[in-house]
Amino acid sequence: MARVVALFDFDKTIIDCDSDNWVVDELGFTELFDQLLPTMPWNSLMDTMMKEMHAKGVTINDIVEVLQKIPIHPRIIPAIKSAHDAGWELRIVSDANRFFIETILNHMGLRNYFSEINTNPSYVDEEGRLRISPYHDFSKSSHGCNLCPPNMCKGLIVGRMLSEEGKNKFIYLGDGSGDYCPNLKLRAGDHVMPRKNFPLWDLICKNPKLIAARIHEWSDGEDLERVLLNLINTVTDGDEDDAGAQFIAVDCKFGTVPMASHEPLPQNRALPVRH
Repeated sequence: MARVVALFDFDKTIIDCDSDNWVVDELGFTELFDQLLPTMPWNSLMDTMMKEMHAKGVTINDIVEVLQKIPIHPRIIPAIKSAHDAGWELRIVSDANRFFIETILNHMGLRNYFSEINTNPSYVDEEGRLRISPYHDFSKSSHGCNLCPPNMCKGLIVGRMLSEEGKNKFIYLGDGSGDYCPNLKLRAGDHVMPRKNFPLWDLICKNPKLIAARIHEWSDGEDLERVLLNLINTVTDGDEDDAGAQFIAVDCKFGTVPMASHEPLPQNRALPVRH
């Protein structure tokens, strides 16, 4: 029997910020992070930052306390629970890391709502330092996708799901440029929910015809819940005519992209190549 599978990005989709930036900034390591940023890939940089934090006396408990304070829109948790209660299978596809994601989900009481977490591996070593590894070990070989960062191609992950579970209907919720590749692989019966005025939405705006899935934009947690509930009422019941794309917006109709493509960031936070 076909199922509905909802694939959630994590940063700026479930939570309302980037978890890596949040930890670095809240623990006072922004300056060092910005100094090292041009010298290595983001995933490698986060592992290095964990080393530097550990050397300065930051403990795992300190990191956990910061993660438990991360901002989330109050309607996100009810939206996730509604999708789960409707019988959907929920999975995460994220370029964050397992320790950050599971710590946050456990704190919110959401961990058991997700059957699968696809993200960069992480663990606490014998010295008490958090280690973060790439999902795809690019030091050994390339995943071959020029749209995605070297450590993770979400398109490969979603492509595997589609090949193994072709009868299922997929719904993808995301915001970042790294979410674009997997959405190129979705089919006409699938759905994508890009966050408006964020990189994924911008990329789709450039040529919406490249996306076969139905497109439903959202702007914040309240909007996400509204769109998701509409899909629950239509996709789950098989009456998808009422779930038509809500994407034809004036500022996107002709492929124009608004200038403000990211949420406001602090003055000292220059946006790097983060997928």
